Amino acid sequence: MRRPILPLVIVTATCASFFLIASAEKENLKLVLVEQRPTPVITIKSQGAEGIRYGFEGGRVVKIGGTYHLFTSEMVGDPFWVKMKLGYWTSKDRVNWKRVSTVFESSGEYAGKDPRAALWSPLPVYEDGEDLWNLFYVAYRSQPSTDTKWLNNYDGMIWRAISAAKGSNGIGGPYKDAGIVMQPGPDSDSWEGLQGTDSFFPYRVDGKWYAFFGSANTEMKDEGTLRGPWSVGLGAAPELAGPWKRLSEMNPLKIEPVFIENPIVTKLEDGTYLAVYDCHTANAIGFTYSTDGIRWAAGQAVVIQPKGKGRWADDVRTPLGLVPEGDDTFTVFYTGYENVKSQFPDVSEPGDAAVGFVTVKLSRGSDLVTERGKATKTVMVSIDPGNKKR
Repeated sequence: MRRPILPLVIVTATCASFFLIASAEKENLKLVLVEQRPTPVITIKSQGAEGIRYGFEGGRVVKIGGTYHLFTSEMVGDPFWVKMKLGYWTSKDRVNWKRVSTVFESSGEYAGKDPRAALWSPLPVYEDGEDLWNLFYVAYRSQPSTDTKWLNNYDGMIWRAISAAKGSNGIGGPYKDAGIVMQPGPDSDSWEGLQGTDSFFPYRVDGKWYAFFGSANTEMKDEGTLRGPWSVGLGAAPELAGPWKRLSEMNPLKIEPVFIENPIVTKLEDGTYLAVYDCHTANAIGFTYSTDGIRWAAGQAVVIQPKGKGRWADDVRTPLGLVPEGDDTFTVFYTGYENVKSQFPDVSEPGDAAVGFVTVKLSRGSDLVTERGKATKTVMVSIDPGNKKR
């Protein structure tokens, strides 16, 4: 959810090795930036965004017929990152959006008493067996941070809600809570930290459900530096409703060494699984792939805001999934912060966040250049200590 300030010298060397490993994978898949929209499509000044003070962060976009459906976290007021709404928006053309409804709203309680003080990351998933949309989201406790702990969002629990309307067109809900599917406790892995479960996205593999879930050590390493890392693991369940079990023997996954959050999976026509996520590389999103949905390649990144007039976000944040558009092309909506004047974990002047999009294309094998540091079709990432997100 938040990107940490972390030591970068060690990170740089490790990230470079991860990128080299990924480039040697059998399928050699890459995401290529095709087109960058130079301005955001939803901002705090958009019609329907009245009362959303700090903007938008994370969520998912899915396309049904000719309509794009967005579920996103809306940062409506103070405390920042605590007083939240989960909003539902639609669009016919990717550019013009209409806010349809508030799905859930957090209490904003700021003394650590309410486990639903802050609500984040609404991710819709369709269960075709039950012909129902499910919505997974994170609920946190919240209170002022201390010198040793970041407590704006902690003890994260994953809630599952179900649409009252059956069928694929029932995506708009209304949604009713059906219970908690994952939370910190005796079953937590040793790498999971104070933040609790910070993300959860289920996907099906051969009739069984798997899910990426995340956690982080959000204790303070020193003044202004969180301990980290932000990691993800895999869970599995016989049904989407659960019971969900952590696959502890393989967790955390070795996709990213420092920061990975909110991976969203798409199954390609050839059976390959492709996931996009928030990563630690400046102006970029991360991606990884798997041939079986269980063993995932080392992470890579694609810059979605190259230098130039089209760079509207001070801080590129979370991709909202891959929206297939045909011929191996995808729309990627993402959230990013503008007008940022203070760095996390100092959020005195956080700016405001908006939603933008780019078009990317899947590139395989021969489409890629092999000379290190050069590319003709692919926007490559520069690995250097100065090219890191806040």
